[in-house]
Amino acid sequence: MENLEGNYTRVNEFLLAALSPSWQSQAALFVVFLLVYTATLAGNTLIMLTVSSDPRLSTPMYFLLGNLSFLDLCYSTVTAPKMLMDFLVEKRSISFDACMTQLFFLHFVGAAEMFLLTIMAYDRYVAICKPLHYPNIMNRQLCSWLVAASWTGGFIHSTVQTILTMRLPFCGPNQVDNFFCDVPPVIKLACTDTYVIELLMVSNSGLISSSCFVILVTSYATILVRIRSPEGRRKALNVCASHLTVVTLFFGPCIFIYARPFSTFSVDKLVSVLYNIITPMLNPLIYTLRNKDVKSAMRKLRSRETISGKVDM
Repeated sequence: MENLEGNYTRVNEFLLAALSPSWQSQAALFVVFLLVYTATLAGNTLIMLTVSSDPRLSTPMYFLLGNLSFLDLCYSTVTAPKMLMDFLVEKRSISFDACMTQLFFLHFVGAAEMFLLTIMAYDRYVAICKPLHYPNIMNRQLCSWLVAASWTGGFIHSTVQTILTMRLPFCGPNQVDNFFCDVPPVIKLACTDTYVIELLMVSNSGLISSSCFVILVTSYATILVRIRSPEGRRKALNVCASHLTVVTLFFGPCIFIYARPFSTFSVDKLVSVLYNIITPMLNPLIYTLRNKDVKSAMRKLRSRETISGKVDM
């Protein structure tokens, strides 16, 4: 503990919760989540390599998809390595500074992904509803600016959340009710009334997640309304189905966790596992299973590497 002004002493480390009470189940979960994290790294890296190496995928949609894969890889890396290490130790501790750093990058990358998914919905709206103007509207320069804006928005959001959290006095207890540091379980440990801070954070996180989700749903609903023919709607649904699946998996848990007062509920660890660990692994599968161009480009990339390997030998 570090001495603060007044009668408080600041907690210099937090103890993280276990996902399972027994050592045997912890070992089993380590193997499972190691495979999941490995699949996340491999899947998202493969999509980034595929998008960057195939000229046919140099369109705005695939440029945004490559950036989404990078964000998914970063998002999982914020929590997964620490979680895997904690499966193998008895004391699952994290220093105060490391906790704040994890919290910062979690919201930084998470908010950037929310904004990027919203941009991807706009991209699909323009492509389907204004196909003749699509090349002029969604040019590479605008896409680059939009991606930069999503990162900037994520940085601003995360900076606000982190500063509000760090300014609170933490004098004990130090048991975080989750397997990683996030605003809801950490803020409940502050030894002061956090009602006003919670309102600010809920209005920040909740407003961002809810607003982006409403914009996304409106965009896809507009696409379906604008297309009159059943065949056209079927094609539009086929194109947007992967986006809608990713949006549901990502935004559902986020709205559930961040859009209501933190002190009134206990964070469900299974929900945290879903959007922090499982969803970044599923996104590459969701996009590639329904996308013939990406699957074809991946086969070409694999055959090219096979030929290159034979030549080297």
